[in-house]
Parts: sequence; C-alpha cells; structure tokens
Amino acid sequence: MEKKDIETFVQKVQQQRDELLLKMHLAKADAKDEWAVAEKKWEHMKSKTPALAHESGESLKKLGTAVKFVGEEILHSYARIKKILEK
Repeated sequence: MEKKDIETFVQKVQQQRDELLLKMHLAKADAKDEWAVAEKKWEHMKSKTPALAHESGESLKKLGTAVKFVGEEILHSYARIKKILEK
C-alpha cells in the first residue's frame, strides 16, 4: 500500500468508528428517555395497586382495567428499551 492508500484506509476506519460512537450514544439516550417514561408509569401503577385491596365491584373492575392498561404500556416500553439495547 502507498502512503495515500493507508491514509484513506485509516480515514475510512475513523469515519466508521465515529458513526458507531454517535449511534451508540444516541441509542443510550433513547433507552434512557424510554426508561424515564416507563419509570413514571411504574410509579403510578405501584401507587394505584394498594387501592385494589380496598375496592370491590365496579370500582375494582375500573381500577384493575387502569392498572392493566398502564402495565401493558410499561411492558411495551420495556420491549422498546430491550430492542434499542440489542442493536
């Protein structure tokens, strides 16, 4: 290889390295953002769950439906986080 070819090759490696670093940084930020959203929902769901013990009938059904809905949103967030981290 000539000097120019070596320099071009090193630049190519550097460019790919820089692109990967940026993608990893962005993925990490995306995962953190998604985690923050999921954590808020988790805290909300946890705060509502003890109320289930004191409810019955229609109130229990409504609370249970709300908890299930929020829980499913959290599970979807976890799936998105897992997908981001597997990239």
